[in-house]
Amino acid sequence: MRSPTAADLVAARDGFETDFAGLSRDADELLSVEQIEWADLIVVMEKRHKTRLTAAFGACLKDRRVVVLGIPDRYNFMQPGLVARLEPALRRLLNRGS
Repeated sequence: MRSPTAADLVAARDGFETDFAGLSRDADELLSVEQIEWADLIVVMEKRHKTRLTAAFGACLKDRRVVVLGIPDRYNFMQPGLVARLEPALRRLLNRGS
């Protein structure tokens, strides 16, 4: 529930479009090459996600910025503790590009 929460927090900001997908076979939506090509910034929650992302889509990532937030999988959707961790990290990332 980390990625949908992050996507909703970013979508609430003017001037940003978001999407999210998973790397696991049981993900509601599996990440696609098209999503990677669309993205200006790719955010993953854990270092192991970046490793899996690189293994699966390495060639597509050469011109993409990938950021690891370091947020463990122990939160529910929009849980206040998760939002408290995501908001400052996302603010730093999104303000960097403006």
